[in-house]
Amino acid sequence: MQWVKQNKAWSLAIVLIFMLAFWLRADFLTSVTHSISHDTKYYNEMVHRLLDQGIYSYKEEVPNARVTPGYPLFMAGLYVVADQLSVDPFPLIRWVQVLISLGAMLLIYTLAMQATQNKWVAIISLLISAIYHPFIWTNGAVLTESLALFLLMAYLSMQLYAFRTQRKRDAAFAGVLLGLTVLVRAEFLPLFVPLYGVFLLQQWFRAKSPQEEAHSSKLAMFKKVALLGVITGLCLSATMLPWWIRNLVTLNEFVLTASQSNPFSAGTYPDKDYTDKIVERNGMSQNEYAWARIKAGFTQQTWKYVKWYTVGKLKYTYTHMFFGSGHSPIYYAYPHVAYLHLLILYSTIIPLLALIRKWRHPAVMLAVVIIVMSLIRLLFVPEYRYNFTVMPLFIILSSCLGVYLLKHIGAYLIFRKAATKSYTPIPLPEDASLSKK
Repeated sequence: MQWVKQNKAWSLAIVLIFMLAFWLRADFLTSVTHSISHDTKYYNEMVHRLLDQGIYSYKEEVPNARVTPGYPLFMAGLYVVADQLSVDPFPLIRWVQVLISLGAMLLIYTLAMQATQNKWVAIISLLISAIYHPFIWTNGAVLTESLALFLLMAYLSMQLYAFRTQRKRDAAFAGVLLGLTVLVRAEFLPLFVPLYGVFLLQQWFRAKSPQEEAHSSKLAMFKKVALLGVITGLCLSATMLPWWIRNLVTLNEFVLTASQSNPFSAGTYPDKDYTDKIVERNGMSQNEYAWARIKAGFTQQTWKYVKWYTVGKLKYTYTHMFFGSGHSPIYYAYPHVAYLHLLILYSTIIPLLALIRKWRHPAVMLAVVIIVMSLIRLLFVPEYRYNFTVMPLFIILSSCLGVYLLKHIGAYLIFRKAATKSYTPIPLPEDASLSKK
């Protein structure tokens, strides 16, 4: 409250941005007809089966572990609430996701402050997050994206805080948040490993005072960072332990995250041409067939597969916005909405390259997440929805570039203005005319 009193204008701007964000999301939910995707239909069947029969299964009548339990349990809880209120669960889920979306915006602001220590970058990131259309559209989708985005931002914010404090309890809390994130979207499981690796390098090569040099060594620093990483990993494991135990007891097998392998198999078809029959299946399992396709593709159609598993998948994933489950009529808060997405996307390339040189900067952690998640997604079928959860990081880095350019343009204009004011022409003597040369 003291900070709010001392920064009234700034606080008012933040409140107005949140009001704008809520109005856009509420206007979207109430002004369109929302489509129901096939994934949502299967989730709905799954939740009813869980509540009515006590069976956790996706697309089947027998128990399985095809999807992680985070979002289905979230849905199940809201189905119970909807039943008590005698309302349709889908609208309730959408309105709860609006609140989650606003919470994610607050975390984006916090993450931007932690990564850049620049309040202008933070508030511009907040404003863009308020009006960025995929963050509006996804509230109408009964899918994992809204909850996954909130939990990922919470984890990254806590992880950067743990790096700053280097306290065990903060590292533990980061592990719990990552575990919750993984239970909603499994691909984030290995994320903490490269983050701790980069943090260790930053600690090894950061500028130290003579006193610190005398009392710290690379081995001591490695032990300290490794301990924090182990704590995060253990708390991540503890959060996922009930899911692992359930799979062992019910399915008699260990399932790390989920058993569904279709996204990996579908990713082996260049340009998503599912008529491609580079190898015959001949009774192979889906996983075996996927590896056979990869082996045949990289040996028989090398350039085609190299291009697909690099720029092809990245271009397909990032150059389009995620539209949620779809709706009609299409909701636009302002015209030419795709231009903002492309501006954010391509303007982030410069900060990413700059952070290679300034890798000791805290914002490099955002670049690590973007790079690691992009590499992980090269393994699977590319979908527009896969860019959704990392777009806040693109927005923060793009805002960094915008603030940097504005700062230097402003400094240049001030310098020019000052130089003009300081210049006074020297008057010529009255008799110094051309006629008296």
